[in-house]
Amino acid sequence: MIAKIGRSGNLYGALAYNQLKVDNENGQILFSNKMIETPSGHYSVAQLAQSFAPYLIANRNTEKHTLHISLNPDPKDSVSNDTYREMAEQYMREMGYGEQPFVVFKHTDIDRSHIHIVSVCVDESGKKISDKFEKMRSMNICRELERKHELIPATDKERNQNDKVFRPLDYRAGDVKSQISSVVRHLPNYYQYQTLGEYNALLSLFNITTEKVEGELQGKMKQGLLYIPLNEKGERAGHPFKASLFGKNAGLPALELHFAKCKKALKDSPTRQTLKSAITVALKSTIDEQAFKKQLSEQGINVVVRRNDTGRIYGVTFIDHNSKAVWNGSRLGKELSANIFNDYWNNNIKPEIKERVAQQPKRSISNDEEIPVEKPHHFFDFLNNDRHEDGLIEAFGGLLPEAQGEDYEEEDFANKMKKKRKRQRGQ
Repeated sequence: MIAKIGRSGNLYGALAYNQLKVDNENGQILFSNKMIETPSGHYSVAQLAQSFAPYLIANRNTEKHTLHISLNPDPKDSVSNDTYREMAEQYMREMGYGEQPFVVFKHTDIDRSHIHIVSVCVDESGKKISDKFEKMRSMNICRELERKHELIPATDKERNQNDKVFRPLDYRAGDVKSQISSVVRHLPNYYQYQTLGEYNALLSLFNITTEKVEGELQGKMKQGLLYIPLNEKGERAGHPFKASLFGKNAGLPALELHFAKCKKALKDSPTRQTLKSAITVALKSTIDEQAFKKQLSEQGINVVVRRNDTGRIYGVTFIDHNSKAVWNGSRLGKELSANIFNDYWNNNIKPEIKERVAQQPKRSISNDEEIPVEKPHHFFDFLNNDRHEDGLIEAFGGLLPEAQGEDYEEEDFANKMKKKRKRQRGQ
């Protein structure tokens, strides 16, 4: 089992992401600790947030006060709801959050079930709960839970993959061919996309684009593909490379097979409605493109906008790193086509949101239940939004070359020495 721990300054975003799964019948609330109960047993995001309010009001100076944790057993493990509840309770207790309010969500929209836990890391007095040696403690607890519940243990290789990084191309670092290869050889194994445009949208996050080329060979017209490195502004930053240099999977024939396979797999995907709901929430609660992108990026969704020379938006693509799927806006629905976003962001014509944000048969959202405009939550530590203001990702978990192992004792000592030097300089 692998645990991922994310921290943010936006409790509402973390709750909204998980509640969307529940509202779209792709998840359920399994367990809650020190949470205010409702008579019906059903919750809105606002109702869930009430339980955390006293802790956030008391918060002294902790900027990233919200915890968003996922516990991910091996896909072959069959874990009952009761076992998930027991695992979540033990994990939170041994991590030092047993007396905190927290809510446990089970997600069922992908082929492996897993749980998410949302809590806060400041106590009732507003003091931050220590996260010293957090990763090491988390790994030890996971090994203990594996033994206790007879789960398939995560191998050293799998645990290392959780810390691997998948970085955008840096043309200034040299060896551009190897950098492109490390991306294009792996993307088809992890992401679903149905067109070359969607593939290019995903590649753009890594400063790469493709172009089709045609030519005559032995009297027959042939098509090929070139991979081109880009700089941070999306401009060409080097000469193109033939797809054949990166293996068969990088060429057009293999990509077209991948497109067809993904089209079939995504036709009735339950994650489609979850993604649409998240986009609708962002449209309703933001006023410009930057805020819209940021809110979605910190829920694990990148937005790639394509403009022509006059600035008109002619394409909008959404990359959902939760379900590992890429969607053109128009494929999700007419109400999310490029024209809608062009009218909103270029002409200040706000779209009419006709559908309810959260559709479900069990309850409805009242008219006075407003969605506040907040700073979005940071979705998992492997989605790092520091690189670009529009939220392009810098790192992906579990895809590429191994990162160096962390020495927690050494890291803690180094941090203490840095603080000591700062105090000495201040004196």
